[in-house]
Amino acid sequence: MQGKRIGYVRVSTIDQNTERQLEGVKLDKTFTDKASGKSADRPELERMLEFVREGDTVLVHSMDRLARNLMDLRRIVDLCTKKGVMIEFFKENLKFTGYDSPMSILLLSMVGAFAEFERALIRERQKEGIVLAKAKGMYKGRKPTLTHEKFLEAVKQMEMGIPKAKVARNFGISRETLYQYLKGAV
Repeated sequence: MQGKRIGYVRVSTIDQNTERQLEGVKLDKTFTDKASGKSADRPELERMLEFVREGDTVLVHSMDRLARNLMDLRRIVDLCTKKGVMIEFFKENLKFTGYDSPMSILLLSMVGAFAEFERALIRERQKEGIVLAKAKGMYKGRKPTLTHEKFLEAVKQMEMGIPKAKVARNFGISRETLYQYLKGAV
């Protein structure tokens, strides 16, 4: 019996488009997370890991869409392959089955490490750019996510007894961001 072809797609923000990642790939089921790669809270990834069975293939656009860092990448690939699930990365043109050669394991580690290094360099350059822009008075910070009216709506929902986590989800923000609004820090 042929296993299922399972797609995993992740974008960093709610308004990003997921279509380009596995465009034109025939899949039996797709799991999509809309969360930052650094976030450990990726419910669709967890659902996908519970869903896959021996003989299935997990298809992912690229390693950075699946994992937060090299350790996370190796953990997820290991979880899949130990279940008899093949995992395939299109961008890197790599497949892992659990019966991988030492060379494929080395490639997984090297490509994953380079992706993690690249992300760290981007963050470092971004911080340097922000420091320079602040010094020139050009950086005002991120624009508030909620308008004053939406914040008042959120407060009304909390006053009605709706849990803060649900209120935050209703407005597309994290619970921590909601707490920052409540403290007046935003």
